[in-house]
Amino acid sequence: MASFVYKSDPVRGRVWAEIFARQAPQLDFRIWPDIGDPAAVRFLAAWEPPPDIRGLFQNLEVLFSSGAGVDQFKFDELPSDLPVVRMVEPGIIGGMVEYVSWAVLSLHRDMPQYQSQQREGLWKTIQVQPAAKRRIGVLGLGSLGQAVLGQLRGFGFDCAGWSRSRHQLEGVQCFAGADELPAFLARTQILICLLPLTDATRGFLNAGLFAALPAGASLVHVGRGPHLVEADLLAALETGQLAQAILDVTDPEPLPTDHPFWRHPKIWLTPHIASMTQPETAAEVVLENIRRFEVGEGMTGRVDRGLGY
Repeated sequence: MASFVYKSDPVRGRVWAEIFARQAPQLDFRIWPDIGDPAAVRFLAAWEPPPDIRGLFQNLEVLFSSGAGVDQFKFDELPSDLPVVRMVEPGIIGGMVEYVSWAVLSLHRDMPQYQSQQREGLWKTIQVQPAAKRRIGVLGLGSLGQAVLGQLRGFGFDCAGWSRSRHQLEGVQCFAGADELPAFLARTQILICLLPLTDATRGFLNAGLFAALPAGASLVHVGRGPHLVEADLLAALETGQLAQAILDVTDPEPLPTDHPFWRHPKIWLTPHIASMTQPETAAEVVLENIRRFEVGEGMTGRVDRGLGY
């Protein structure tokens, strides 16, 4: 019997096991480190694959990421012919849309300032700006970026997006490539980072980028910690070039207890909880991708090794 090995959170793994038992009884579902016969393993879902993956699983046919990203994978250590598939499932998308909506609405309605005023015992109103006059910009137009923009458009925000490749999205001003990045940044008051982490995007959120935003802009960072140059963010907040930052990702995670982000008055920090894989829908998505693989159809979320996502 062919087998499927799950190497991630064992609590979620038990939910996967129940779903596989009902829907794919022909697969022997195993939770790491109980791998059974290594030669029988055709499919592996993991956050971090084991070392020497081909040596351990000689007949492995597909590697699934148990999360939305694959930047934790060391591609130079993976067989070049092994398909790698990232997680694209409704739970991840829904969670990200909720978190970014909360963050953008909090910034739009001046909640950081009101929180500060509360601590000071100050009762003072701030003029409300219509959503249509607030310019939102999303870095990264993959499935998460597009879903976030769809929700923010519904609130009436003036929305734009930027990515390496050209996109066309209804009601969204789309920018593409390095040449169009300055214009995208110049019109963006609340910047949302949803970029994949690659060599090209590491350190992308830096002093030069912050300087290209309008003075007093804000940042919502829900990509990956290494996108951000921390010293540049602190400097931009100090000068007022940035008014506020909401960060769900850092480098490292967790931050040291003496890190300045923890107590910075202009930073809201959450522990990488913007979106989480939901085991019920994740297992369904993986099973559908296995079905597609078996009949020769393209798998949803298959990674382009050249792009890194």
